[in-house]
Amino acid sequence: MNSCKKSFILLYILSIGISTSYAQQQSIPQKVQALLNKMTLAEKIGQLNQYNGDWEATGPVSTDVGNKLDAVKRGEVGSILNIVGVKHTRVFQEAAMKSRLKIPLLFGQDVIHGYSVTFPIPLAEAASWDMAAIEKSARIAATEAAAGGVHWTFAPMVDIARDPRWGRVMEGAGEDPYLGSLIATARVHGFQGKGLGNLDAVMACAKHFTAYGAAIGGRDYNSVDMSIRTLWEIYLPPFKAALDAGAATFMNSFNDLNGTPATANHYLQQNILKDKWGFKGFVVSDWGSIGEMINHGYVNDNYEAAEAAINAGNDMDMESRSYINNLAKLVAYKKVSVTRIDEAVGRILTKKFELRLFDDPYRFCNAEREKRVLNTPEHVEAARDIARKSIVLLKNEHQVLPLSKNLNTIALIGPLVKSKKEMKGFWAQNVGNEDEVVSLYEGMQQAAGKTKLLYAKGCDITDTSRTDFNEAYKTAMQADVIVMAMGERFDMTGEAKSRSNIHLPGVQEELIKAVVASGKPVIVLLMAGRPMVFNWTADHAPAILYTWWLGNQAGNAIADVLYGKYNPAAKLPITFPRAEGQIPIYYNHLNTGRPAKSDTDVFYTSAYTDLPNSPRFAFGYGLSYTTFKYSNLHLSKKSMLKSEDVTVSFDLQNTGKYAGEEVAQFYLRDLVSQPLRPVKELKGFEKVMLQPGETKSVSFTIDKEKLAFYNDELERITQPGTFRLMIGGASDNIQLQDDFELTN
Repeated sequence: MNSCKKSFILLYILSIGISTSYAQQQSIPQKVQALLNKMTLAEKIGQLNQYNGDWEATGPVSTDVGNKLDAVKRGEVGSILNIVGVKHTRVFQEAAMKSRLKIPLLFGQDVIHGYSVTFPIPLAEAASWDMAAIEKSARIAATEAAAGGVHWTFAPMVDIARDPRWGRVMEGAGEDPYLGSLIATARVHGFQGKGLGNLDAVMACAKHFTAYGAAIGGRDYNSVDMSIRTLWEIYLPPFKAALDAGAATFMNSFNDLNGTPATANHYLQQNILKDKWGFKGFVVSDWGSIGEMINHGYVNDNYEAAEAAINAGNDMDMESRSYINNLAKLVAYKKVSVTRIDEAVGRILTKKFELRLFDDPYRFCNAEREKRVLNTPEHVEAARDIARKSIVLLKNEHQVLPLSKNLNTIALIGPLVKSKKEMKGFWAQNVGNEDEVVSLYEGMQQAAGKTKLLYAKGCDITDTSRTDFNEAYKTAMQADVIVMAMGERFDMTGEAKSRSNIHLPGVQEELIKAVVASGKPVIVLLMAGRPMVFNWTADHAPAILYTWWLGNQAGNAIADVLYGKYNPAAKLPITFPRAEGQIPIYYNHLNTGRPAKSDTDVFYTSAYTDLPNSPRFAFGYGLSYTTFKYSNLHLSKKSMLKSEDVTVSFDLQNTGKYAGEEVAQFYLRDLVSQPLRPVKELKGFEKVMLQPGETKSVSFTIDKEKLAFYNDELERITQPGTFRLMIGGASDNIQLQDDFELTN
């Protein structure tokens, strides 16, 4: 080899090394721009297109897009949803690597409350008021989902919901923006872990932006109409918290807001989210919501829908095919700018770089890791712990609970005693085997020891037949204590599962009446995805536990609580009405000029003549096997300047005989304000563990931000005046209160 050729080869090798080194040193924005420079318009539009897979869908399986694998190879797809398992995701990623620019796919999935191990539904976890537990649940779900080839979860849902008729109430954190914001933060931190790019992190998606939980009549997908101040005070805070926590993506909502579909709402997606809040991730539509703007009557066709959505700030099209079929024409006719296309594509490519998919498209496709990570004993134990922390004790007359280990016989009665599917609830991924779910019956078998268990179904969940009531009654008469498992079918609450009647389904409450007539101690377990109406049971059953849908470890967790292995400490994150006629009902309402002084005060006041104003169970309500005393309230000062803080302290004592936790809640009210403020607002809480007889000092800090609110110009302000602080075990159980002044 001559010297010239040697020199050329050496220079070539050095140039490759320099180029590689330079590429490695480039920042992600530089890499994104370099890739954009190479892309055709068609390839850019492909990145904005998301298709559904063929295995399992959250909507109709797409069958009219031709061969999806061929579309991926042509660079016409940026993301696929509803494909799980490394075997399946690898097939599609291999197809992406045959495209011209080899841009990897994103795989998304609705990992709502667990992946292989199913955790309690989000509303149940919210009842724990335990941010560490909620974050851990999301952390485990992310670890398992990432091991299964998933890059992106369409969670958390952070919609505030004041209407239990709305089926998707089960996906959120309830009615309060303060609690909801903390839970949004915990879930985002859990899903994204130490940051995107780690093999146990998935992209979070804050949804549904925004006000979806205020659908008129509680009817899913319906319109939303509210004041701009209500939007900013109640519905936006959890989204801002999710953004501040680092949420990688946002999803818009199906509803219109004040006449404009959220998918085409420039004010929401561009003005607020991207401009005012500085969101750097990308926005994805909900399933088909771009095309559904035709049904809204907002646009004539998918061409106009694509134009409205992309120009309003919606970056990716989930399954409406509006972008893939129309954006090129819109650019050609100068209805959409290439700059807007590049901005949307750049946001998506940025996340792919952050996930390090360009370094290794198959880094989430490791079959050995998938097998090792899913359903570990540690994950199962965590699911059990979080499940028992989610159980709310609503009633416990005569200390029926906890159960004694010395009972001779317990009767287990009801349609959900042996159910497994109902334990998992709606939105369960069903990646694992149903045999991994522990039913109530199995949990009690493990816990009951020498106690004999009897069983009678009594009726089915939606039964109209009373044929088996007699058998249930006879079974009850043979037992020392009766535990009844009642509630909803797994698909009675969830997306598109709104109900006008939220009473216990079928003849279940009649069965409860029949069993209570036995005169034996009766414990009713209510298993559901939403607040239900069960007035007779609330009045007559000695003990009631609201167990929601608790996931894989439901039976073990319930048994732990029934036997006192775990002392329930959960509190309701949403108000339970007495009747549907009270809805919407929530604790942080405004007062009126004629407020009712009591539930019986109906003389020209804002009251019902046929129903008490008060809810059946209030926000923040939940009992324990022990009792707590609040005392010695102290304020560091009774008057504060805007630049100052006030420290509020008090003593909390366990006055019962069981160790237990109390969620001490701190509320504030601005007594005179323009505009009006609610009768009370949650501003803090602390979950305190106390041994019998133990006392701890608890403190909260009041600062300017806790007293601030939005005026009519959407300025964040405070007004001098008198404020009332309230502390207690529920929004309707205030034990301590005092007033203080805010001065100029």
